Amino acid sequence: MSPAVDVRDASGALNRRVALDEHTFGIEPNVAVLHQVVVAQRAAGRAGTQSTKTRAEVSGGGRKPFKQKGTGRARQGSERAPQFTGGGIALGPKPRSYRQRTPRKMINLALRSALSDRASEGRVAVVEAWPWTEPSTKGAKAALAALGVEGRVLVVLGRDDEGAYKSFRNLPEVQVILAGELNAYDILCNDWVLFTAATLPGGAEAPAAPVAASAKVVPSPVPAEAAPGGEAGIEPAVEEAAPGAAVPAGEDVAPDAGSAEPEPSGGDEPAPGDNEHVEEES
Repeated sequence: MSPAVDVRDASGALNRRVALDEHTFGIEPNVAVLHQVVVAQRAAGRAGTQSTKTRAEVSGGGRKPFKQKGTGRARQGSERAPQFTGGGIALGPKPRSYRQRTPRKMINLALRSALSDRASEGRVAVVEAWPWTEPSTKGAKAALAALGVEGRVLVVLGRDDEGAYKSFRNLPEVQVILAGELNAYDILCNDWVLFTAATLPGGAEAPAAPVAASAKVVPSPVPAEAAPGGEAGIEPAVEEAAPGAAVPAGEDVAPDAGSAEPEPSGGDEPAPGDNEHVEEES
């Protein structure tokens, strides 16, 4: 059974109840894929611009510090070697990319796993739309309290929700993100995920399924032309006479044309009464 959620307005009043997309909010979270995708996302956020100079890149060191022999010291060829102050760095960091290749299917599975985890805990909320055309941080704080959302909240907005973006961005416990930038890491970093009807994955058009009532067998109606002599939808009662029952006098029973049996092909067989006369004559 697909999970369901209440759709409320900014004041907390219930508007309707919709069913969440089971393919997005009703799967078993894949923890291994979640871990791999989050590690890759964190690694991709590293700048990778750190750099040090090797002995070939530092300035100076063009002459030999001292003569090769006779000083009692170890031989040196340049004062910019790594063991000298001001020399180059051996095996230092260089600019590099920390990005990991992550298939798109794994990213989608991780996102659906994170959403399903929050939905299973009842921490997915949906509002019909945000009413602010002008920024109102006070109104945004009151809306979160009316919706019963506490802790860290991830507010998912559309590109047209500029008033809501400016209203929520000043709240320290709220993270604002566009629907196209939704990812597994930000969902796991927050306690609640707050959507609008327009940004809810899978849409907010399907109503929640009501409780199934007990099934009742309703007889199919019989049309009037199918039931001769009866009204439409009512089958006429047909009483069959028991075998050997006498027919009241004065009543003719017309044979049913549909149920009349064909006469036997052998017409030379005598009737039951004729056999008696044959035996007497013999």
